[in-house]
Amino acid sequence: MATHDIATGLGALQVHVSGSGEPILLMPSLLTDHTLYAAQVAHFSARYTTIAVDPPGQGRSEPLHSPFTFEAGARAYVDVLDALGLPWAHLVGNSWGAMIGGTISATFPDRVGCAVLLNGTASEGPRWDRLQLALAARMTRLAGRPLFVRSTVVPRFLGKTTRRQRPDLVDGLVTMITRNNARSASFAVESIVVRRPDQHALFGRINTPTLVVAGREDASFPVAEVRRMAEAIPGSELVVLDQVGHLAAYEAPDTVNTLIDDFLDRHRGQ
Repeated sequence: MATHDIATGLGALQVHVSGSGEPILLMPSLLTDHTLYAAQVAHFSARYTTIAVDPPGQGRSEPLHSPFTFEAGARAYVDVLDALGLPWAHLVGNSWGAMIGGTISATFPDRVGCAVLLNGTASEGPRWDRLQLALAARMTRLAGRPLFVRSTVVPRFLGKTTRRQRPDLVDGLVTMITRNNARSASFAVESIVVRRPDQHALFGRINTPTLVVAGREDASFPVAEVRRMAEAIPGSELVVLDQVGHLAAYEAPDTVNTLIDDFLDRHRGQ
């Protein structure tokens, strides 16, 4: 695995490149890092070049100092492709990665092969969520450390089945979240939840083959919300996974890897 620190409009992003073949850009969820996709890297790097990114302001990427727009987030990932000399890549995004994956597909269509959008939304954040999380972001900046991780974040991110049966995944998620720079992560929360725009009309411009995946136990984006996003994307396919919450790639890696394999095999070169 080769590790690069790549300059983007949102600071330097740490990028981990493995394997060879057609490129797959792996974009994690809010509050997580490239290790969210450890199972995908292990599986796909035998056939593809995997590019696992620590998102803006998270993991070992350069800390954020202010909120940013979705357009700037999309441009940062395109900056990664530019720096690696890649004209295009398949996109795999979970949560924040799925939302930005849709933004990239709509605004930079020539840079995308296929797109797999896991546990995403095209909707503006609900008003109560925006108010709660705006307050939480400010409290986190004042405290200088992540707050409410096990009590609030874990139940929103992991399905009840995962929380009951896989304490190792719970502990792994907590580790990912708590190693973030708390102030930086709070700006990401503000950008992705509090200031998130409605993207349904924008997603209507997507013309790349797109697979949308929802989790039946997703407490953040229920199936109906993910289905609405899928319906906004012309020709997209929707799969709903039982006993899976908000982080499908992390909670059900074998199932997700099989879905991605099948989708790419059917649509590559279209």
